[in-house]
Amino acid sequence: MSAAPDIDHLRTWIGRQEEARDILSPGLVARYRATLAGWLHESGDGVPPGLHWCLAPAAVPPAELGPDGHPRRGGFLPPVPYETRMWAGGEIRFHAPLRVGDTVLRRSRIDDVTAKAGRSGPLVFVTVAHRHEVAGALRVEERQDIVYRPATGAGRPEPVRAPVPPGAFVCDPVTLFRYSALTFNGHRIHYDHPYVTGAEGYPGLVVHGPLQATLLMNAAAARAGTAALRFAYRGLSPLVAGEPVTVEPDGDGALRLCKSDGTVTFEARFDPLEEAAP
Repeated sequence: MSAAPDIDHLRTWIGRQEEARDILSPGLVARYRATLAGWLHESGDGVPPGLHWCLAPAAVPPAELGPDGHPRRGGFLPPVPYETRMWAGGEIRFHAPLRVGDTVLRRSRIDDVTAKAGRSGPLVFVTVAHRHEVAGALRVEERQDIVYRPATGAGRPEPVRAPVPPGAFVCDPVTLFRYSALTFNGHRIHYDHPYVTGAEGYPGLVVHGPLQATLLMNAAAARAGTAALRFAYRGLSPLVAGEPVTVEPDGDGALRLCKSDGTVTFEARFDPLEEAAP
């Protein structure tokens, strides 16, 4: 059973900062487009939205990895003792496009650490703020909400495979692997079936939260006719590889990612920024 978190200790991480740089190479852009072909917004004034999540991923040697495949906690991110970690949501402002050849500096800061009681048990939320800059100019700013909870331990049955509706996105293990490779994401829930079903209690391999958010942000850019957006997203239910989902409107400036049974896995709201940086 997971130890109860010492929230006062975890909150001492608030204000901790780190920086990372990466070059937006032609090869990375080509691999991103190949992985999500047909689902990306191509406007001609920069790379497709969501590619910033593939830049400057944490790269640590094996000895510094935790049991879930992520970098061991207690460095930049606080050492939350709960086993399961997921993206809960966040908000992004795309002020100006990123372009091939850009050297991108990401400045990150821990903004908050809070404990809450969820329907399934205790939760800890960690809020991280990011600024992506090119030559001192802000291109993308972002808030990420990461949620930690105790693992359930017992796996649930694999979902019944429904017929694939027209226009649906179906994430298979190859796509999971390719997206994990793009983001250098070693989280075992995306590729290790015995681990994800036995240790974390999911019914199968889990589709990345940022991958689902990427589908919605590109659909939002296509609908708005611009990638200069404020995009707020929230994860609601896990999506397992092989389950089809469709992008559905949910009123003006809102989108949902829906399974065949109507379950919403991700939702988002978006609106164009009034002023985009040059």
